[in-house]
Amino acid sequence: MNDAARNASTVDAKAEWGSDAVADLLRALDIPYIALTPGASFRGLHDSLVNYLGNTRPELLLCVHEETAVALAHGYARVTGRPLAVALHANVGLMHATMAIFNAWCDRIPMLLLGGIGPIDAMKRRPWVDWIHTSRDLGALLRGYTKWDDLPGSVPAALEAILRAYRIAMALPQGPTYVALDVTLQEEALAAAVPLPDLDRYRAAAPGAPSDDVVGAVAQALDGAKRPLLMIGRTSNDPEDFARRVALAERVGAVVLTDIKTGAAFPTKHPLQPFPPSLYVTGDAARTIVEADVIVSLDWIDLGGTLRQACGGDLPRAKVIQCSMDSYVHNGYNMDYQALPPTDLSVLAPPDALVAAVVAKLGARRAGSARSWFARTAEPAPVEVGAAPAPAADRMPLADLARRTMAALAPHHPSYIRLPLGWPGETCDFQHPLDYVGFDGGGGIGSGP
Repeated sequence: MNDAARNASTVDAKAEWGSDAVADLLRALDIPYIALTPGASFRGLHDSLVNYLGNTRPELLLCVHEETAVALAHGYARVTGRPLAVALHANVGLMHATMAIFNAWCDRIPMLLLGGIGPIDAMKRRPWVDWIHTSRDLGALLRGYTKWDDLPGSVPAALEAILRAYRIAMALPQGPTYVALDVTLQEEALAAAVPLPDLDRYRAAAPGAPSDDVVGAVAQALDGAKRPLLMIGRTSNDPEDFARRVALAERVGAVVLTDIKTGAAFPTKHPLQPFPPSLYVTGDAARTIVEADVIVSLDWIDLGGTLRQACGGDLPRAKVIQCSMDSYVHNGYNMDYQALPPTDLSVLAPPDALVAAVVAKLGARRAGSARSWFARTAEPAPVEVGAAPAPAADRMPLADLARRTMAALAPHHPSYIRLPLGWPGETCDFQHPLDYVGFDGGGGIGSGP
């Protein structure tokens, strides 16, 4: 059945069950897909998605494992900037998914996780199976690495919780949220229609902007610097934001460092980025940190640890400006917040908002600023992307695989959704934010960042 036929078959349908109202809200939120491994605890929602909505907007994406379902939603959000929904079966499905949820948390990925549970009312539980699929506080399994969770007790409360979860997931810094839906609530017969929240009256909050004084201070520091350095971490994949980051670097003549743990944030072949994106900043790249007089971090992951390593444990001589909202989601459970960075100025605003404001403040590019101030101690050996030595054993080294893969796929202009941490940065040629939008956190599928 095509989408038109599905829509025609459900256009006059009226919500009869609690899960129908939930399905209506998912459609109103314009969630295109819901990834899932079928489970009995969300059978009501599953039925509504298929028989009430006609399996469209959202459409079911059948996955063989809950961790795969979450990883699929992770990749989708990486490319589009929009969250998917994921349905997770009771406690057991959630346990399967926790590794991928942790990955999404560390990568600050928006995601709407819907869990089945119950029945919460013990008198409604079937012998054995319903008991082992019911937990008192499912959210506790992942509360340290989600932004928010809830267990609503009625259909109207479920609609409000899902809307709140969506808004919180999308607010910067982004991340996964979780709402558990009692199976009894899903299968509750509706005596009357439950009105959906008026989304026009529950709009997402606009992100804050840096003050004029802060913008002026950052612009003055960069404009007066002789050896400015931009360390670009988590930023948007909007092409206009990408272009403004290039414009800022060229305007002030800043050397640029980027990180393989994040998506492409700056053209890798630009003369102001003399080093390939890497997992750790070492060698000449680390020397730029030591020799810089002004460092601007745009949500660089582990700024404190990077500065400490580059400077041999000492504080950097440079004035350090950090622009990041990440502290809003730091908690006592997980150490993904990394080392505390020394900063002379901290800006709690979206990094690209600061870039746009500083670019507007500074105006046109100054002559000769597209040349790097940093002089290498030795020119690196040229890398021939298509060439690779024969493997020493029966396994091809990762560096050889990288060069062969990049060369073979280059004519097709692919987007690399994830790359292993050992992927050699010198093979990469990323000129657009969607050329490279993710990484594999620990050297293999399913390993964490």
